[in-house]
Parts: sequence; C-alpha cells; structure tokens
Amino acid sequence: MNHHVNAIAGRLSLRPPQRQSLEILDRITEIIPPHKATDAAEALEAIKAEFPTVTDFERDFPSLCFALATGVGKTRLMGAFITYLHLAHGIDNFFVLAPNLTIYNKLIADFTPNTPKYVFKGIAEFATDVPEVITGDNYETRGARAQYDRSSDLFYSGVHINIFNISKINSEVRGGRSPRIKRLSEYIGESYFDYLAGLPDLVLLMDESHRYRASAGVRAINELKPVLGLELTATPFIETNRGAVAFKNVILDYPLGRAMADGFVKEPAVVTRKDFNPAGMAVDEIERLKLEDGVRLHEGVKVELETYARETGNPIVKPFVLVIARDTTHAGQLMQLIQSEKFFDGRYAHKVIQVDSSRTGAEEDEMIERLLKVELTSEPTEIVIHVNMLKEGWDVTNLYTIVPLRAANARTLIEQSIGRGLRLPFGRRTGVSSVDRLNIVAHDRFQEIVEEANRPNSTIRLQQVILAPEELQQKTATVVSQSRLATKLGFHPEQMTASTSVVSDGEAPAFKTSEEQKVAQIAYAVIRKLENQPGKLPSVTYLQNPDVREAVLREVAAQYRPAQLDLEGVCRPDIAAVVARTTDLVVQQTIDIPRILVVPKGEVRSGFKPFTLDLSKINYQAPSEELWVQHLRTNRLEIIGLGQGSIEENRLEDYVVSGLVDFDDIAYDEHADLLYDLARQVTAHFLGYLSEGDARRVLRMYQKPLAAFVHVQMQEHYWEEAVDYEVVVSRGFTELKPSAFTTSASEPPLDFRTSPADKSNMAKYLFGGFEKCLYGVQKFQSDAERKMSVILEREALKWFRPAKGQFQIFYKRGADHPEYQPDFVAETADVIYMLEPKAANQMTEEEVLAKRDAAVKWCRHASDHARSYGGKPWKYLLIPHDAIAENMTLAGLEGRFIVKCG
Repeated sequence: MNHHVNAIAGRLSLRPPQRQSLEILDRITEIIPPHKATDAAEALEAIKAEFPTVTDFERDFPSLCFALATGVGKTRLMGAFITYLHLAHGIDNFFVLAPNLTIYNKLIADFTPNTPKYVFKGIAEFATDVPEVITGDNYETRGARAQYDRSSDLFYSGVHINIFNISKINSEVRGGRSPRIKRLSEYIGESYFDYLAGLPDLVLLMDESHRYRASAGVRAINELKPVLGLELTATPFIETNRGAVAFKNVILDYPLGRAMADGFVKEPAVVTRKDFNPAGMAVDEIERLKLEDGVRLHEGVKVELETYARETGNPIVKPFVLVIARDTTHAGQLMQLIQSEKFFDGRYAHKVIQVDSSRTGAEEDEMIERLLKVELTSEPTEIVIHVNMLKEGWDVTNLYTIVPLRAANARTLIEQSIGRGLRLPFGRRTGVSSVDRLNIVAHDRFQEIVEEANRPNSTIRLQQVILAPEELQQKTATVVSQSRLATKLGFHPEQMTASTSVVSDGEAPAFKTSEEQKVAQIAYAVIRKLENQPGKLPSVTYLQNPDVREAVLREVAAQYRPAQLDLEGVCRPDIAAVVARTTDLVVQQTIDIPRILVVPKGEVRSGFKPFTLDLSKINYQAPSEELWVQHLRTNRLEIIGLGQGSIEENRLEDYVVSGLVDFDDIAYDEHADLLYDLARQVTAHFLGYLSEGDARRVLRMYQKPLAAFVHVQMQEHYWEEAVDYEVVVSRGFTELKPSAFTTSASEPPLDFRTSPADKSNMAKYLFGGFEKCLYGVQKFQSDAERKMSVILEREALKWFRPAKGQFQIFYKRGADHPEYQPDFVAETADVIYMLEPKAANQMTEEEVLAKRDAAVKWCRHASDHARSYGGKPWKYLLIPHDAIAENMTLAGLEGRFIVKCG
C-alpha cells in the first residue's frame, strides 16, 4: 500500500470507511494512472476486473462513485482525496462541483484555512503552501494566476481548487444562454472553461452527485476532459417515473445501517405518546399535539446536552427542532402558530425561522444566513420549518428533534427526515442515550414507521420512545454545583445559558463589596499559581505559614487596581484582611488532592512477547477464481475476482507479515523475528490441510482479516518497560471542579437525611442541606450512596463527590484511556478516605478491580507525598452497597473494607 495512505489517514483521523475509500483510490491509480490520454473503455474493463460493481463510468472519462452514508464525513474525504492525488501523483488542479448554494458556500468555508471544519488541518505540506481556492465568484481575477507557465515560481502557487455551483450553470443553460463559466474573460484572454479543459491533470470531484446526474448543465463537464472523476453521495441512485435507477459506477457502498452499527451517527428513534389514539382527532389538532410534544422533548434534550458538555468540558451544544411542512402555505400557518401567544405563551416567537422557496432576495439571504448559523449558541433559532429546501449539504450536528407533518410513505419519511439529523455534535457517541439519539415525533405514523424500519431489508433499525403525558409536562434544567469556596469568593460558572442555574444551597459570598471580592479573587488566583509549586506549597495548610501568607499579600498588592479613586467616595478595602480571610477559606473549604504523575526515567522500551497463536477457529478453504457473495441485508450480489492485480509474495509468510506491518503499533525493524515466527505458525496451519498453491490463494485472499486476527492476539502479549519509573507530584493541591446535573426545574433539592419515595430512580433527585460537604448540592446513584452522605456528615470534617477530571486516575491502557472517578472523598482528623460504594454483585467485576488497583496505587503515592510534609495518609475503601447503614462509622467501615495500599 502507498505510504501516503497511512500518513494521510493518520493526520486527518480518517474513519474506517473514509480510509477504505482512500485505499480504493490508491488502488485505482495503480490500475489506471491518471493521465489525459487514458482510454475510458479500456480503463472501464480494467476497473471491472477488480471492482465488478462498476459496470459503466456514465461519463466520457473514468468516474467512480463513493456512496457513504450521511454523517460519515464526505467533505473530509474530499480533502483526503486531493491530498493523496497531490502528494502521490503530483496532481495540482481540482474542480469541485456543488449542487446548490448551501453546499457551495459550505465547501468554500471547509476549504478555507482557519475555519472550524478545514479539511486540510494536519497536512503539513499544505500549511506552508496553502492550496488556492478559486470560486465561481472570483475566478476572473484569482484564477488568472493559474494560467501562467508552471516553470515560473513567481506565479505558480501549487494546488488549485476550483469550486463552482452547478445550479447556476443549469439555470443559465435553461435560459438559452451559454453558462457564464464558458464566456470569454477579457482578463485572461480565453474562456476559463477552455483553460481548465486544457489542463493535463484536472481531477473532477462531485459532491452529492445524485442531485445533478440528469441535468442539462452537468453534461458540459464531459468537455472539461478531466483525468478522473470522483463522485460522493449518500444516495447513489436517481428517482425517475419508473422508480429508483441505481448508479452504475459505485465502487464503495457504505450505507446508513452500517454507519449506525459502527457508531458514526446518531441512533434515530420514533416517538409517540403512551396510549395515543388519533381516531376522532382533527388533523390540525394532531399537528399541534406533535409540535408541542416535539418542543417539550427538545427542552429536555437541551438540558441533557448542556449537562453532558459541562461534565466533560466540551462546548455547550444548542439543539433545534426541524418541522417538515406540506407546502409553503402550510409552512406559513405553522410559523404563525409558533409565533403566537397560544403556543407556549409566545416563548418561541423569536426562535423560529421558515425556510422555503417562498423567500427571495434579501429575505432569502437573511433566511440562509440564520440557517447557516443555527449551530451557534449565540443564534436564537430553536425551531426550523421547511418544505423541500433542506436536503443534502446542510451540514449541522445539533438537529435532535424532527416533527414530520408532510404526507409521505414511511420509507421516504424515514430516509429524507433523518438524513439531516444524523451527525454527532461531539464527533462520537457519548454513551448518554438522549445525547446520542435523533427523535422523530410521529404519533399518528408510529406503527407504520416501526414496521417499515423492521422490514428485513430496511437500511436502519429504529429505537422506540413512548412518553407518558406527565413526562412531557415535566420540565428539566441544568444545575451547576460549584464548590462552596467558589461561591464564597464570588465566582460564577462559565458558559452560563438561559436554562442554567447555579445552586449553592443558600451560601452567600464572604465579601460584601465588589472591591473586596475583586481582591479575594486576585488572592485566589495567586494561590492557584502555587498549586504548581508542590516543593514550596505541598498542602493548602501551608497557606497559614506567615512567610507564605506574606508572599501572597505582596503579589496581590502588586496586582490590585481599585476601580475608582478614594476621593470619589469608594473606600479602599483592607487588602491584608481580605487576603487573610481568603487563605483561611481556602484551607477550610479544600481537601488536598495532589496531581500525581508516574513517569519513566530514561528510555521506554515496548514490544510483544513470543507466543503460540490460537488458530483453531481458522478454517478457510481455497476459493475459486471468482467468489459470489450474496449480501443478506441488501440482497446485493457481489462478485469478487481473485488474482487480478494482487501482489505476489515470494514466500507464504510474507503475506502475513506485510499485512501486520500496516498496523501503527508494529515496526518491522523491531518486531521482524516475532512477525515471521507468527507468520510461520499461520502458514504451517494452512499447509496442514491445504496444498501450497491453495494455501497461497487463501493467504492472498484473506490477508487483511488474517493480519487483524493475529494482531488482536498480539495485544494480549504486549509489554512495556522503562529503565526506572519515578513518581512526580506536579501539584500539591488542585482546585475543586464544578459539577453539572440535570434535574427538575420546579422541585427544590431534597433533604439528604430523608430517603425519597422512588428509590429506583435516585439519579433524578438533587439533594441538599449539607453542612460539611464542600458543595451545596449533590446527586446520588443509589440510596446506599445517600446513606453514605449521612455517615460522612456525622463522621468527617469535610467531604464531597468528585467531578470528572478531579483526580485524573487512569485505569486502562488504550486509545480511550478511561478515567476513574471515585464516588466519595472525605477528610477526618487523621486520614483522608477515598470511598467507593458498589453493588454487592459487582464487587469482583474486571472493571471494578481495575479501578480499585489504580486507586490503591494513587493512594499509596499520595500518602508518600503527605508523609514528606507531615500530612494525612490516604486510604481506599471498596464497600458493598448492602453493608452501608446510617448507624455505621467510618472506623467500622475501614476495619471491614479497606484495601491495603501495599
């Protein structure tokens, strides 16, 4: 495989289907090198021999379609294609076709440096020699540079990417005039179209190509005479009066069902009401109910998204609702309803836009601008009404609720509706159901949609959400629980929104005037800087040392600038008194949590231990020269030819080794002996029941899955060692992080001493009333955890439930590198406890034990650090839920459930 494929896939973080597409392009350029003189008929025969799904280019030049489901990342793949063709084959000229203004503008933005979704981010070669983007609006001036001879470095600028909107060409063709792109330009002296057609290396990329397959204007692209065409679409067929006509040049098909199964998009769910019966209900009554329920659902999703963002440190995502209207008249009626006082008291009057063909001119421009900004939290739109305009290219990640009010069969309703809402806002699934789900509110079509989705050949499987009316009426909110210390110092959480509230359980700032708060916050910032100097300040108790307090006072005095002069009647605060009070608060309202790093000293070595492969389940049979593969889900027949273009290895073992070295964690020079030992085991296994010729065919045919099979077993024998390790304490203490919770907007926090009536759903309750907790409110996952808080309020000096990222204890090796978040931390007169209540039947689970071991190791290092300055040791308790009762003491729990730190 070309080394450029691995490099580009790594730099652009390509997903498996994107990488597979790039691998196919690499292979295609081997079969038919991209040259102007390529004979299209001969090229087709060569491609068909290896990729039998391609039966016709459907162009006068080689053109291939990559059919990737919406949300997988077609624009990024275009960037990967361009990068590969430039680096591997020296191609500099590209022509990108967009089917409409929305996609045209999006493509220009995505190919422009320093934009959020820049497609070449990470490509070093394009960081210094930035590709020039030439558009349908500026080609008469910017494109002129490209006509100069390449030998002149003065004018030649490397890669040129021409982006044009095909809809403009189509409209001008229908008007009977030559499209503007074909008109002569006085500036460059020839038509830009003819100039492009004369280039020896022009590659054509067609985004959402199904949108203009049959249009008159697009036939002009044959005259461009590109060396290669690359088409991208999620729907590789054209709708005609005779039904769907499939493309004949599809070389990769990665449908929506696979994208869902692989976790690259949201999970769509159809939503209805419990016991809903539309019989006897008027159409407008059903529509209003669906709209209202959609908005209620939307408000809950909005809270869940904000809670997740705050818990994980991600930017807050503002979701919106898409309402699909029958026609422009109906859209206008829905707009009036949503803007009226009758619809939730007019709260959405300024949060709704209507997007359809009835808008022209300035109104259309404003509509498109608001639509393009719908992902921004600063943009007020939360409801979008549309008829037919929002199809391909509307590249948003924050659509979470769809309310279809247009008559359509179930298949069309599913496929067209969900296509716009599948993209994930955080780039991956989160594990939080409501954050990973796309809701389709279809009360009256629920059963029909479910049956369609459950058809054996359906491309998707839908979840089902059935809501009780009382659930729809209940409002939720995101609550930020910051530490009592932060509240006393007058701090406020970042990224506050209208739906966010801060709960401090009655805690008031410790400083009354704004100037005193200003001094206190400066003092705290100075103390925070001392976190990184554990040698000078190993614990917050050292803030009571006169020398340390004096040093803090000097720094605060140097930084403080009063808002107004004394002569204007503002009293200058007593800086020394405020600093002393601030340091006392920090000591009282903090538990010392050091930041501990275990780092290698000297060279780190790693590798794989020799082992015997388990090949008992491998029983491949020698294939014939042609395999027929019947896809059960789609009934698509795939014919795989063998031997054409395959690399013939000298030794059988080389098939296995060449497959293994493609993995990032395998270096041939370091692992060659082991690789050939494993390869010999594989070949010996096949030669045990196949002839050498048949074994060669099996190894050639199944090279990739065999390499993956061996690689998985290698992971079990991975080793890593350093000459020595040292424990580094980078911070003596760390700031208490805020937590975020989703809770009822109308119910106040419950008293932690009282068990709620519904113990099966503890996570929905917020508890308060604490005196020794370092936060005003807390949430518990079980009643046993609530009982633990009662014990801690009685037994501890101070305690809290840590937020994500507070400790940074990691318990597994691997890409996800999961973090352990202890349930409780409590400080007593002579010890600091890390406490983990756990269901009795989970005590011996592998993950629980892995977390336990990581926590015990952390406690040992933290105790060593505490010992260096006379601090308190750390102890780890793993406690079964059924052993927690309010009459238990911490000493009693320690005696039974302490895990020794060794």
